Amino acid sequence: MIRPFQMLRDATRPAQPDGELFDRRLQSALIESRQRYKDLVDIAGDFAWETDAAGILVFVSPRGALGYAATELIGRRADGLLADLDDNAALFAAQEPLENLQLWLRRADGLSACLRASAVPIYDADGRWHGARGICRDITAARARDAALARADLRERLLGHILRAVRDSIEPDEMLTAAATATARGLGAAACVILRVPQGSAMTTSHFTMAAHAGSEVAWQDAPLMQAIGTEGPVAAGPWLAAAARYHGAAHGAVLLHSFDNRPWDADAIALLGGVADHLGIAIAQIEDRERLRELSRTDGLTGLLNRRTFYDEVERRWRRARAGESMAGALVYCDLDNFKLVNDNAGHGAGDEALRRVARILTELTRGQDLVSRLGGDEFALWLEGADRAGAESKAAAILAAVAELGAMSGDPARPFAVSLGIALVDPQDADLDGFFARADGAMYAAKQAGKGQVAFAEPAA
Repeated sequence: MIRPFQMLRDATRPAQPDGELFDRRLQSALIESRQRYKDLVDIAGDFAWETDAAGILVFVSPRGALGYAATELIGRRADGLLADLDDNAALFAAQEPLENLQLWLRRADGLSACLRASAVPIYDADGRWHGARGICRDITAARARDAALARADLRERLLGHILRAVRDSIEPDEMLTAAATATARGLGAAACVILRVPQGSAMTTSHFTMAAHAGSEVAWQDAPLMQAIGTEGPVAAGPWLAAAARYHGAAHGAVLLHSFDNRPWDADAIALLGGVADHLGIAIAQIEDRERLRELSRTDGLTGLLNRRTFYDEVERRWRRARAGESMAGALVYCDLDNFKLVNDNAGHGAGDEALRRVARILTELTRGQDLVSRLGGDEFALWLEGADRAGAESKAAAILAAVAELGAMSGDPARPFAVSLGIALVDPQDADLDGFFARADGAMYAAKQAGKGQVAFAEPAA
């Protein structure tokens, strides 16, 4: 007798599949599993491959690889695709699992591609090895992006270091030396030389002067690329690498590198130097501006001679040094132009300016590098003759009087020629202070004018 609850259980129990239904379900599961495996392989790599025991490709993903169709690769030796035969050739004959190897393969177009690959060995049921399987992913573009980012990072850090070095340094020499040191380290150079070109000079070898140097000593004047530095962009020749340092299109100097062990420079270093040179061009231009401002603060705008303030400061230093020494040598010469007003009245202020410039040239040409020449203002000039005694000062004064006398006609009045009166004070231990020293020279100059102009007078010794 069948009970009701048993009948209900039998009715709700699922029927067992017959053989045909089971086979269909198993086939479907295998197809789905195969597709899942294929999708995972496609996601994991650009192509999959398999080699036999002879290293011959017996399988390649249907979409092919490296610009080849799959049919073009099957039957070829896998290691024949290597751009370098020594570059991880064991991958295609792996006898143990290998992961994340990098190797370079030749593409169908002849270019090289960098791939990251993993492989596993294939063993049969008897444990005999008979090939390998693997997947590869082309990382050429990613590698190029990483290299570009690394170069950009290096460039930014190097340029930042150079800018900080320039900003934090007070003296121009310190600025450029710090920049040369940073450039040599950043680019791995054995030596870095920064050159400057005087403003207005042509970008030629003869005009270069070394402004800073870091690293080993190098004969930069003999570098084979010196004549090519003025061209656009960096230039390389063997171990030498150089670029013009430009700002607003004008070349203000150059940077020159020499490699270790005479190695040639690669493309990355050449490109990086271009950015460095641009910033050095800015730095050199800023230094030039600073020097120009400093020079303007020290010199007279019309004649280029030292101005009154700078001259007094320099004479004070020289005077104190002379008084501290045994020779007590040194002379201060006050110069006042005679009949200068006539030049302006008869020929105009342009002629008066020209007369001042010509006197400035005479004083400069007749003095030595260690002497000082100044325009105190108006038609007054002054000289410091370093180490001069009375005989030396007198000889110098005579030469000045003769040279200025040749300009006599500039006054426009033969009866009152353009000339100069000179007053000279020699360093004297009796001078109580610098003001007394200057006062003696000034008094001597007025004495010369009162004596008939175009004269020289020596100051009396200090009381």
